[in-house]
Amino acid sequence: MSAAHSQPASVVINEAVRLEREGTVGWVVLTRPGQINAINDDIRMGVPQALTLLQLDAEIRVIVIRGEGERGFCAGADIKERRGPETSLQVRKRMENVRWIEALDTVAKPVIAAIHGYCMGGGLELVLACDIRFAAPNAVFALPETGLGLIPGGGGTQRLSRVVAPGQALDMLLTGDRMTAEQAQRIGLVSRLATDNATLVDEVRAFAQRIGAKPPTASAFVKQAARAALQLDLKSGLDLELDLFALLAPTKDAREAALAFSERREPRFTGE
Repeated sequence: MSAAHSQPASVVINEAVRLEREGTVGWVVLTRPGQINAINDDIRMGVPQALTLLQLDAEIRVIVIRGEGERGFCAGADIKERRGPETSLQVRKRMENVRWIEALDTVAKPVIAAIHGYCMGGGLELVLACDIRFAAPNAVFALPETGLGLIPGGGGTQRLSRVVAPGQALDMLLTGDRMTAEQAQRIGLVSRLATDNATLVDEVRAFAQRIGAKPPTASAFVKQAARAALQLDLKSGLDLELDLFALLAPTKDAREAALAFSERREPRFTGE
């Protein structure tokens, strides 16, 4: 039995996070539906743990994050976790120790957010750190922090303007207005909409499986190059692209793709 097949199909990370494996697709599931999956310490600790396990699993080629329950993906921070008075230094130190969303920045595999219902505050910051956002028609997005006398503290001010136009980002950040799924797709916040709320998970599964059927190293490299484009100057980015292309060209998967095309059959990729 291979190491990949010896992995359990479902793993309870803690009371708020579950990991599921379906073929080449790994799911990170937020399991606080009664609280609209509001972010607590279990989520802050559990999501990075699940991502690490799926990143290390050679069988998994694509990761999806979703929330349980009918009401939404994630309503943001759990207000029941409000703390007593703190100084700026105390807040800074506490938040520095729980930069959990940044765990996504170390994941080489494609990560898809499957979003339904409420996706607010920290929930939106979580999906902004994913590679692709796939939403149900009933999804609602907002970053309401300025109305509470705060700003987003989980990457919202930095990632939003890397996903949508800076003017659109500032509109959302300054007003805190809610945005429908159609509006979100129109500005590029989400790239795909499910045909129906009830079919979101099935449509995301099929979409993830389609990506998972491709050579995994090529998927990882193209993600690396595209993300680097947000930080590198053009010449450095072009150099990186050539380096990665050159590494892929002699791989078995690249040769298999060419052979399968010439033989008019489906390719069989191994990740080598």
